[in-house]
Amino acid sequence: MPYRFLDDVAIADVAFEAEGKTLDELLQSAALALTETMIRNREKMEQKVLKCFEVEAENSEMLLYRFLQELIFYKDAERLLFNKFELAISQGVPSWRLRVRASGDEISLEKYELMGDVKAVSLHNFSVRETSDGWRAEVILDV
Repeated sequence: MPYRFLDDVAIADVAFEAEGKTLDELLQSAALALTETMIRNREKMEQKVLKCFEVEAENSEMLLYRFLQELIFYKDAERLLFNKFELAISQGVPSWRLRVRASGDEISLEKYELMGDVKAVSLHNFSVRETSDGWRAEVILDV
C-alpha cells in the first residue's frame, strides 16, 4: 500500500505517511489516504464527477499541502470526494504547478459508509522529502 496510517502521532487527529517512487505517485498516495480517512472502501466509489483544477506553490511540500487543501475544499463546498487522480507536475521558477483531473462522486449516506470529516491539513510535523527510494510525506489531518 502506498500509504499507512500512523496511530502514535496524533491523538485527536489522523496522521499518515505516504510514499511514491515519483512526486506524482506521492501526491496520489496522499490524496487516497485523505479520501480513505473520510469514506470506507474508497476503491468502490463510483466515478460520476470530474473536477479539473490547478494548484501552485513555491516548493514540493507546499504543493502537496495546497493539493490536499483543495480536495478538502471540494468536499466542503460541493460535497465531493475523489478516488482517481491524473496529475501533471511542472517545476518552474519561482513556483511549482500541479494540474489535476480528479474523479469521484458526491457524498451519499445511502451509497457510502462515511467515516471522519476532515477539516484541514495541519502544518504541524508536515513534511515532504525526497529519499533514495523516491518521495515520502508525513501528514496530520484535523478531523
